[in-house]
Amino acid sequence: MFKNTYQDEFIITGIVLISLLIIRFITNFTITKIAKKNDINDARIRLIRRYVTVTIFLIALLIEAFVFGAEFKELAFLFSSIFAVIGIGLFAIWSILSNITSGIIMFFNFPYKVGDKIEIHDKDFPVRAIIEDIRAFQLHLRTEEGDLVTYPNNLMLQKAVTLIEKDAIVEMFEDDAEAV
Repeated sequence: MFKNTYQDEFIITGIVLISLLIIRFITNFTITKIAKKNDINDARIRLIRRYVTVTIFLIALLIEAFVFGAEFKELAFLFSSIFAVIGIGLFAIWSILSNITSGIIMFFNFPYKVGDKIEIHDKDFPVRAIIEDIRAFQLHLRTEEGDLVTYPNNLMLQKAVTLIEKDAIVEMFEDDAEAV
């Protein structure tokens, strides 16, 4: 009885899931290909792929709600209530969202990579350092004095940055090897 009642919905669910899995595979393949072409760190590749997977999962939930008979008015009321609560909470943490968004933008369009020596032209806190790691929220920069500076991603997109030297981290390790 249950199977006969929802047979069409299960068929549509199978088609939707297979379609979204194919889209996920193609998107992850494309992200990996772009990242390898631009010599991007594997940790950043995994992070962006995780964002894509979560987005596709949320899309699947929305489609499945419609497949099993949810009406637009019901979903609109549910989402408006959820977004109202989330909006109030996110207003308090807007800088975190800004850093995550900046991290995604930097993944696809950032002229510098791990190992490059850069200078950030900030009048209050100028930084000249080597990019040690690029994370979801911030960059890890190693100064010439050996200090670790974490710099927010959103500020990296707002400040002027100059490339001092490409692949400076390799040369730093070579200098250390000669000293030993």
